[in-house]
Amino acid sequence: MRQLTISQAADRARAGEIIAYPTEAVYGLGCDPFSEPAVDALLTLKRRSVDQGLLLIGHSLTQFEAMLMPLSDADWQPALATWPGPTTWVVPCRNSVPDWIRGRHSGLAIRITDHPVCRALCEAFGGPLVSTSANPTGSPPARTAAAVADYFPTGIAGTVDGALGGLSRPTEIRRLIGGQTIRSGNG
Repeated sequence: MRQLTISQAADRARAGEIIAYPTEAVYGLGCDPFSEPAVDALLTLKRRSVDQGLLLIGHSLTQFEAMLMPLSDADWQPALATWPGPTTWVVPCRNSVPDWIRGRHSGLAIRITDHPVCRALCEAFGGPLVSTSANPTGSPPARTAAAVADYFPTGIAGTVDGALGGLSRPTEIRRLIGGQTIRSGNG
C-alpha cells in the first residue's frame, strides 16, 4: 500500500478518496464526510450499514460549529474537560447534517483528537474527517499499516505512517446531553 505524507493524504481526502492513518488505539479509515460517494465507498469497503452513523475527528471545535446545535457553556463542560483527547461525544446536530454521516441518529459523534497524526491531517484537510476503525465489520481493528493492507488490498489511496496513541481499545463514546456511555474505552 502506498505511503502518504500528511499533505498527500489531505489532498486524497479532498479528492474523494479513502485514507488510512494511526489513531489513539488502532488504525483508522477516513474520508471527506461531506462527499457522499467517498462515505459510500468507505461503508462498502467496511461492509458497514449507513444506519450506524460515523464518527468525525477534528483538531478544534470550530471545525464542527456549522454542524452542531447551539449549546450552553455548561452543556459543553463535560466534553471540554476531556478534549483534546480520546473521548468521543455524541452532540446534538443540525438537521442539515447528512444522513450518511449521522445514520439514524439525531446526534453527531465527534472527537477533538490529541493524536499528532490525526490533528495534522484535520488541519491540512481544513476540516473534520470521518474516522472509523480500519477493519471489515466484525473483524478486529488493524493495529499496523500491514494489517490495513491485508484487510484492504484495494480501495484505499494510501496510509499515513505513524505510531498508535497507546490505548489498547478504541476510544470511549459518550452522550454530551445526559452523559450516558455508549462505548467504554480505556483512556
